Amino acid sequence: MRHRPDALMLFAAGFGTRMGALTAQTPKPLLEVAGKPLIDHSLDLALSQNFGTIAANLHYLPKQLETHLSKRNVTCIFEEPDILETGGGLKNALPHLGNGPIVTSNTDAIWLGPNPFDMILKAWDADRMDALLLCVPLQNCHGHSGAGDFVMGSDGRLTRQPGGHVYGGIQILKTQLLHGIEEKAFSLNLLWNQMLSNQRLFGLSYPGQWCDVGRPDGIDLAETLLRGRDV
Repeated sequence: MRHRPDALMLFAAGFGTRMGALTAQTPKPLLEVAGKPLIDHSLDLALSQNFGTIAANLHYLPKQLETHLSKRNVTCIFEEPDILETGGGLKNALPHLGNGPIVTSNTDAIWLGPNPFDMILKAWDADRMDALLLCVPLQNCHGHSGAGDFVMGSDGRLTRQPGGHVYGGIQILKTQLLHGIEEKAFSLNLLWNQMLSNQRLFGLSYPGQWCDVGRPDGIDLAETLLRGRDV
């Protein structure tokens, strides 16, 4: 059984502090890259997959994001008074997303190549996997420093150690284990650790190029990548 997920969660609540003055008055997902808001680069790729529900969590300068996303039929979920991190944010959003496997996406990356949402949906196998992470070979990463996050076995199972793949920010995961975590604000790393111990955390290698737009110079790197130049 593969059971194609029908809900997408966009993580858009962060402060974007690494962007410095650029995010003093503008939330990071609305910073422009190649003439359109950063979040729209991910959202446009996702819309082609006809998700039944798309939601986004908001915290920093949320009204700007709500105004933008409401025009694109995205359900906005406000995290107040405190930010909940990725795990807490997803758990808080579950009433809007349903009980099945959910696709989640960061909103600060640029993908150049096959549609990442199409790839991961086609590779999802609920019988074998509790989560499937779209990972990028280190040599295809731009704007990323340091070693990779995972080593990927021949069967796709992940091991958490510096290695050849970086988590690109898109995944499919089952959410049942979230209910066993008592903290209100927590990282999805807690969920991944449980899945790793059960050998049910899998990865899919992305064959295209990927750029992390986490710092101001990431904007220039991403725009250069989109123009098809060497970066």
